[in-house]
Amino acid sequence: MGKKDWTPQTQAAQALGWTDAETGAVVLPVHPSTTYLRDEDNLYRRGRQYARADNPSFDQPQALLSALEHGAQALIFSSGMAAATSCFLALHPGDHVVVPEVMYWSLRAWLKSYAQEWGLHVDGVDMANLEAVRAALKPGLTKLVWIETPSNPLWQITDIAAVAELAHGAGAQLAVDSTCATPVLTRPLTLGADIVMHSATKYLNGHSDVIAGALVAKTCDDYWQRITSLRVRLGSVLGPFETYLLTRGMRTLFVRVQAACANALKIALAMRENPHVAEVLYPGLVHRPDHALATRQMQGGFGGMLSLRVKGGEAAAVRTAAAVRLWKRATSLGGVESLIEHRGSVEGAGSPCPMDLLRLSVGIETAEDLIADLEQALAAG
Repeated sequence: MGKKDWTPQTQAAQALGWTDAETGAVVLPVHPSTTYLRDEDNLYRRGRQYARADNPSFDQPQALLSALEHGAQALIFSSGMAAATSCFLALHPGDHVVVPEVMYWSLRAWLKSYAQEWGLHVDGVDMANLEAVRAALKPGLTKLVWIETPSNPLWQITDIAAVAELAHGAGAQLAVDSTCATPVLTRPLTLGADIVMHSATKYLNGHSDVIAGALVAKTCDDYWQRITSLRVRLGSVLGPFETYLLTRGMRTLFVRVQAACANALKIALAMRENPHVAEVLYPGLVHRPDHALATRQMQGGFGGMLSLRVKGGEAAAVRTAAAVRLWKRATSLGGVESLIEHRGSVEGAGSPCPMDLLRLSVGIETAEDLIADLEQALAAG
């Protein structure tokens, strides 16, 4: 049985089985050097020139992520925003892009400000409405369609294969923010996407101690080469020690995501019965209109993210978040600890997030403890 026959979980746990050739170490060394020796004739035959362009520490996590996503090549970045914005900055002023109405708030704000000031034409649509997506496309002008599934913070599911067909029919690339699905649950490149983006700060690292981002390409075409060049020119590379931590986190990706999925489903079912909760937003609930799509597109679970809409509105939601004892009131997601956040307060004016909504990032604690803490907080709120 060769390495190519390993299951994805084994690939992650073993980090592709790489070892240090010189010492036999099962964990590769960190390479802090910023520069590399030239040969006597002034060439770089060993392939390394300067750490802003490349670092040996990048090789293993990029190869692992490419394998997990079934991609041709992966790049790691200094943050999720650095990875995501590179996809748009690799386009040209005057190009048209289609993005979701509901998506990661920081990227949405960037697209509405800098990207449009720079010259991109940006249209937001309901990605669950395929006719709306079709109507928004401008064949020959639309260069990129960006989707996020599940979408933050309402956790709606977008049909990747269907949108890929529409995007390609208009001559556009399809990029998917798969941060919350992770390659454990969904592999967008196998469904027709051209690029997958991850805020690696979240589930890929999984320990709330690294800011990082990643992109994976289906093919190394001209567009991907522009993105690669941008990473060098803008200097949006990850430090070597942070890269080591990211690799370490990815080795436990499957067990962490599987535990978070199991907890999230238990919490979602329990909160549906709670008298203080008006609605539970989670794709794993069978009454959801996109549950069948989620079941088809997400293999082995529905993610560790869900949201609660609290009876009593904004004030009750804020009081509930203030009353938790086990959950941590903090921004971010995908760590081993469970986080709760009144998302509307963070996103502010113009956000599509309902003001009665609490966003939950479910960790790997005991589900019963997490449920009990939510129950007492909701009662107090």
